[in-house]
Amino acid sequence: MFQDRDRMPTRRAALAACAAASLAPLAARATQFREITWTELVPAGWDPSKDLQGLSAGTGGLQDTDPRAKELMDKLREIWDNAPTVAAMNGIDAKLPGYLVPLEEGKQGIREFLLVPYFGACIHTPPPPSNQILLGRAEKPFTGLRTMEAIWVYGRLEIERAPSAMGVAGYTMRVAKVEKYREK
Repeated sequence: MFQDRDRMPTRRAALAACAAASLAPLAARATQFREITWTELVPAGWDPSKDLQGLSAGTGGLQDTDPRAKELMDKLREIWDNAPTVAAMNGIDAKLPGYLVPLEEGKQGIREFLLVPYFGACIHTPPPPSNQILLGRAEKPFTGLRTMEAIWVYGRLEIERAPSAMGVAGYTMRVAKVEKYREK
């Protein structure tokens, strides 16, 4: 096979190359998840309040029955549901802490859920801006966790708007792993 003996690999080099080739699939599966924070999911300089100017409640506040209150809430909901995302986050393998809001739970466990940055988000209204809601789709259903339990999720982050009854998510994640939150 090797015509030129000077270019023939040594036995040691051949064994090392063979070992490296056999470990390549294992290395590919050992994904490194980058720990991210919720603030990294909000574009720098995004200020949703600037779009609410002119719709203030005034100094006396608004009653729930005041038509201006509904107008203000509708405008807020529109701004938050269309909150911008951070393009650089698309496709990264991430690790993110948050609170669990199950959407689809069956006998085998939770398969689809929202992850939110603070306790009570999406259960109380209004939900947070869409760039602060992540829709998780678990590869395998998981059990042993309750609504609003603090968790870590690991998986591939994607930019995708995903409406649900609880709020509009600006990000989705193919979740590879879920675990209870523990301080480092």
